[in-house]
Amino acid sequence: MKKIGSVLGNVLAIVLSLFWLFPVYIVVVNSFKNRAELYESMLALPEKFNFEYYVEAMDKMNFTRAFTNSLVVTIISILFIVVLASMTAWMLVRKRCKLSTFIFNLFILTMLIPFQTLMMPLMQEMGWIRDNLGLPMLDNLGGLVYMYIGFGASMAVFLYHGFIKTIPVSLEEAAVIDGCNKFKVFWRIVFPMLKPTTMTVIILDVIWIWNDYLLPSLVLSSKANRTIPLSTFSFFGQFTIQWNMAMAALTITIIPVVVFYIFSQKYIIKGVAAGAVKQ
Repeated sequence: MKKIGSVLGNVLAIVLSLFWLFPVYIVVVNSFKNRAELYESMLALPEKFNFEYYVEAMDKMNFTRAFTNSLVVTIISILFIVVLASMTAWMLVRKRCKLSTFIFNLFILTMLIPFQTLMMPLMQEMGWIRDNLGLPMLDNLGGLVYMYIGFGASMAVFLYHGFIKTIPVSLEEAAVIDGCNKFKVFWRIVFPMLKPTTMTVIILDVIWIWNDYLLPSLVLSSKANRTIPLSTFSFFGQFTIQWNMAMAALTITIIPVVVFYIFSQKYIIKGVAAGAVKQ
């Protein structure tokens, strides 16, 4: 019976995997078809695998510029999220008082607020800052990075907080006795031990920021500042949709994230298990 159950479990896992991968198959297969083939059958393989639609899609969406914008926004946002969230979590854990508990709970509560309820007030506030303080918060990559740091801080602090609680205080006390100040204690003792959680934060935030469409669509308006998701949307016109080039653009968009995830996935379970479940 155990063997039969194991076989059925494997079959179920394969079926569910195929079910989840089916949309990816649709996107990739139809990116090689012309319009006639695409409307004839969305499931069939193309007559020939021609990359001409990929070339056209990259040219129309100004892929190099969009890719650079997405890369800059993603890297800078994640760099600040990792540095600031790890330092914040460390101080909240080590400063055991009601204020630190309140601040940590406040971070957790912000994770429960849907972005859709904040986007209009957020845009009004950013517009006020631009008009009254002269800071380019809208249609500016720097403003977009600033907002990603704010929205990404809560989850990162939550993950770091749980992991830091498992680090013995005696290690930090020994470093202080050896002459380290707080800055050196954190960067030489604590932060290197946070590698599993740091990788988890990086992976989750890369997937989120790279694929995000809603926030950039609200913040960025000029073509020069468009990220990859915004450039992909250019194939969806008001009256016509260029499905084959749109599929090609979507395929190009997801490739960097898939490659990054393949090489980094081993850290996700390890980081989450070591951090979040120990809150």
